[in-house]
Amino acid sequence: MLIEQYGADTNLLRRHWSITGDTTKFLDREQQMLQGWLTKLGALDFSKLSRTDQIDYVLVRNDLEASLMQVGDRRDDLKELSVWLPFRSIIDGLTEERVHGSPLNPEKAASALAPLAKRVTDLQAKLKAAKDKKPDAKAPASKPAAPAKKESTIALPTPHQAQRAAAALDGLRESLKTWYGNYDGFLPDFTWWMKQPHDEAQKALEGYAKYLREEIAGIKDKDDAPLLGKSLGAKKLQQQLDHEFIPYTPEELIGLAEREFAWCESEMKKAAQEMKLGDDWKKALLRVKLQYVRPGEQEAFVRAEAKRATDFVTKHDLVTVPADCAEWWGTTMLSPQAQKQIPYAAYGGHDILVAYANEAMKHEDKMMSMRGNNRPFMRNVVPHELIPGHHLQRFMADRHLPYRGGFSTPFYVEGWSLYWEMRLWDLGYQTTPEDRIGALFWRMHRCARIIVTLKFHLGQMKPDDMVKFLTDRVGHEKFGATSEVRRFIKGDYSPLYQCGYMLGGLQLMALHRELVVGGKMNEKQFHDSILHLGPIPIELVRASLTNQPLTREFKTSWKFDERTAK
Repeated sequence: MLIEQYGADTNLLRRHWSITGDTTKFLDREQQMLQGWLTKLGALDFSKLSRTDQIDYVLVRNDLEASLMQVGDRRDDLKELSVWLPFRSIIDGLTEERVHGSPLNPEKAASALAPLAKRVTDLQAKLKAAKDKKPDAKAPASKPAAPAKKESTIALPTPHQAQRAAAALDGLRESLKTWYGNYDGFLPDFTWWMKQPHDEAQKALEGYAKYLREEIAGIKDKDDAPLLGKSLGAKKLQQQLDHEFIPYTPEELIGLAEREFAWCESEMKKAAQEMKLGDDWKKALLRVKLQYVRPGEQEAFVRAEAKRATDFVTKHDLVTVPADCAEWWGTTMLSPQAQKQIPYAAYGGHDILVAYANEAMKHEDKMMSMRGNNRPFMRNVVPHELIPGHHLQRFMADRHLPYRGGFSTPFYVEGWSLYWEMRLWDLGYQTTPEDRIGALFWRMHRCARIIVTLKFHLGQMKPDDMVKFLTDRVGHEKFGATSEVRRFIKGDYSPLYQCGYMLGGLQLMALHRELVVGGKMNEKQFHDSILHLGPIPIELVRASLTNQPLTREFKTSWKFDERTAK
């Protein structure tokens, strides 16, 4: 299949250039490959493709266009950091020659590498001088002095730029180490020429990365680092929304999330009233947080809740749950270090990763972990992560059109599990006000994720504001809120990932109204059909289930939100 050839080409290119990381030449070659595939795709007769192949065509075309945009972003990143990494061309040149299989002259390579250590230490000294130089704002004005001799200066990076530059240095060190190891002991005279320049370069690069990370970025404890990230801006956000088949502006999505947030607050008040606490839902939430299990009992509680959720969807004939899927999953307790990044339960591909207090934690952190993973919260989280959520989803995706995993989108992956939170709510899965508050907390949290991440990338919120919103408006513990924001802005994955939960869930709810409430499919047919299509954009799921006509240039247009569709 053409789609498998595309995946093979992409994987081969990355393996071939794996020693270099991002270099200008690698990005040139990647861009050339992607453009070649766009040309190849354009030569196909779209009208003669089957329905499944037409959807695959749109997926590949969209992926190619998104990948080309990302190549441009990575070029911009190289350019932005180049002022603090002006020597990287030395290492890039050596590793690129290795990629091309060029014969190596050890003496020549040593001459190229030998100056690097001094260039690095000189640059670090300039940065230190610039950082230490503090103008005296209280000094009295005086006559202009004679022009001083111009000194060589360098702009200081922002903390986030310093963090990224330090990460790039780690990559350069690894590339150089791999390059050196390929010749060491195999090529005559190599070690005689290269050992000292290599060792000095490694030492200088390590010291420079440490300086950038600790003294400028302020990261002295990797598990408790400052909240650093880069705002993308409205244009980049809109481009990414288009590639995710979301036909709304960031501002419209913030408005949608604020509306859903208000609904959650209203339902919270109703639950608080049932608990005889008036409208004080925050007091009710605090009472819910105290309903945690004793230390050592969380794993057993998770397993019991998993069985309850599986029995519920099976009894109500909502979705097919294969026996092996129901049986083959496990649990893994998250370490205290891991909980700095993952403060709540998550799905790990087979196991549900369980967050809970550990004896090595500080007392305050223990209590926050226990409150943040209480019984009512977990009664919502476990179905989300296992069945009918991610575990069932992954089980089916591995067995139906598995090649579509390469086009996975959080709007499907996370949207599916969030959709089930909504459906279980509508079906009365939560039977007590405490359990409803547990479910509402997470739905409110997903609304908040849209608000804080989009406002951050629009430059309307800073990281501390995001933490404050999660603690003050949603009711997070500071431990959990800080960990969440750190993940949101680190840049390890798409800035839209956090939006995928609620927006994907709303897309599937809209599709449920159209097809199930509209009488065209029953619950099980609807859910099974979605699972058989793979983790693709929900708009393409809709196109498949409704037999919507497609074109080779198909773009997003489905206004899934009822209020904005009118």
